[in-house]
Amino acid sequence: MKNQKVKIRRYQEAEVVNFGKRLKEARMADGRSVQVLATMAGISLGYWYQLEKEDREWISEEVLRSIESVLDTDFGAQFSYDKQEVS
Repeated sequence: MKNQKVKIRRYQEAEVVNFGKRLKEARMADGRSVQVLATMAGISLGYWYQLEKEDREWISEEVLRSIESVLDTDFGAQFSYDKQEVS
């Protein structure tokens, strides 16, 4: 019998205080247009503005990391990851 593995996802949350304000400040300091930054981050212009206005209660870590990469910044979201194998 083959050794079969199943992937398990774990849901975690992290908070970023004043994310919308900090996002806007980082965008303004960057100098590129919102349209360019949103496109590079893989999100819509409307979604970007919702984030700046803090009209969203949550975003995915993937979106956060994409925005951080585009703006070359770190908003300080920390997740506790532990790697362990379960047999």
